Amino acid sequence: MLRLKVREIAESKKMNQAQLSRVADVPINTIRRIWRNPYYEVRLSTLSKIAAALGVPATDLFEEVTNN
Repeated sequence: MLRLKVREIAESKKMNQAQLSRVADVPINTIRRIWRNPYYEVRLSTLSKIAAALGVPATDLFEEVTNN
């Protein structure tokens, strides 16, 4: 299972939800959903925008976790 690390990366870069939403040009509600639920299903185009806004490759936004 894949888990999104958007929140951790954004916080490490001192970005809050509103800033990320503006810079990535992604609706704030989408950012809030990702923040609350790291397993939220997101379109690849949205992840590309978020990755560009955070200055990281899109692959850095994912973490594979085992399903116990």
